[in-house]
Amino acid sequence: MKRSNQIILFFILVILLCFVVVPFSSNPLYCSVYLIVGTSLLTYIFNLVTKEYSWTDRLWSTLPVYIGFLYFIKTRNTIILICAILIALWGARLSYNFTRRGGFTSKEDYRWSILRKKLGTGFVWQLFSILFIAFYQQFLFVAFTAPLGVIKEEKPTLISYIFMVTALGFLVVETIADQQQWVFQEAKHHKRPREKKFEEEYKTGFRTSGLFKISRHPNYFGELGFWWSIYFICSLNSEQVLNFTFIGPVLLSLLFVGSVNFTEKISQAEYPKYQQYTKEVSAVVPLVWKRFK
Repeated sequence: MKRSNQIILFFILVILLCFVVVPFSSNPLYCSVYLIVGTSLLTYIFNLVTKEYSWTDRLWSTLPVYIGFLYFIKTRNTIILICAILIALWGARLSYNFTRRGGFTSKEDYRWSILRKKLGTGFVWQLFSILFIAFYQQFLFVAFTAPLGVIKEEKPTLISYIFMVTALGFLVVETIADQQQWVFQEAKHHKRPREKKFEEEYKTGFRTSGLFKISRHPNYFGELGFWWSIYFICSLNSEQVLNFTFIGPVLLSLLFVGSVNFTEKISQAEYPKYQQYTKEVSAVVPLVWKRFK
């Protein structure tokens, strides 16, 4: 079967699972857990059959959006609706960026192939595939959307609106970072006209201007800021500001720590000047004084 047909079949099955779980419980958290168990098993099967491991990646920008609206469908809460709309905007941005990089068509994340070479293709890799790629990453969809379930208030307060604007701000940061990186990479690989002011960066191999002048991963900064903002919107309208759903953004932050470490080892091996760049610019949170001291 062609990859495009495999992807269509995959999403048809995911959509069917989305409809199947709705009547299972009045609690949207339970429904999202049931859904993720199903999609994780489905993902592992597709990993195994196709020998391609970006099936979970294709759900990152889609399934959390569905889960967000699932919370609203079950509760009809205004604040949850606003959060679901914010998550939908987040998903639209991520889907657009993922699509233009070929993620929804045929391309597998380059890091999986590198990791396969390290772990081999036997038992260890299959264990990693089912536990981390399929189940753990998709469990995070449940974890970082779980704050929507603790909302008790019906109408947003002033501080709620402040964090909603903050979430939008972080979304803008992500969008700008994605665009800056996309334009640079396209020009670097001669897929669009190069700009003279970036010639030195093209030679170096990686972007150090724009938002990348104050953060090595400004898109990660925007991503984490967005989900922490969602947490605070929800928790400030719950019975307790600090509650069990705190684990969601914490686990997402830890995932990004691991992703940064792994990705930067690859970059340091590929680009001789990347090591110096890490000394001058902070990894995620922009530390302007570090760059300009």
